[in-house]
Amino acid sequence: MRTPRIELLWWEGCPSYEDALADLRAALREAGLDPGAVDVREIRTGDQAEGERFPGSPTIRIDGRDVQPPGEGEPGGLTCRVYRRRDGRISATPDPEDVREALRAARE
Repeated sequence: MRTPRIELLWWEGCPSYEDALADLRAALREAGLDPGAVDVREIRTGDQAEGERFPGSPTIRIDGRDVQPPGEGEPGGLTCRVYRRRDGRISATPDPEDVREALRAARE
């Protein structure tokens, strides 16, 4: 079984990355993967955000793909992200089911 590359990118001005990291690690445990294998990287500058194509904090990527790609025209950079849960609610973190789905897809 293949182990995907997992990244969590965050910015210090956005406190929700800790919740996103906890949700991500829980999904990894459920999938039988190492929850410590997450590459957690802080985005500190606008130039770094641009170079990483950082849509805001927190961002979770699995094998380079955002678990919930931002919509066209959504602002990026050193900002907090806004996610839409599957039930329509707005959230500061991605829907855990989107994370689990992205993990499943990456392992296939």
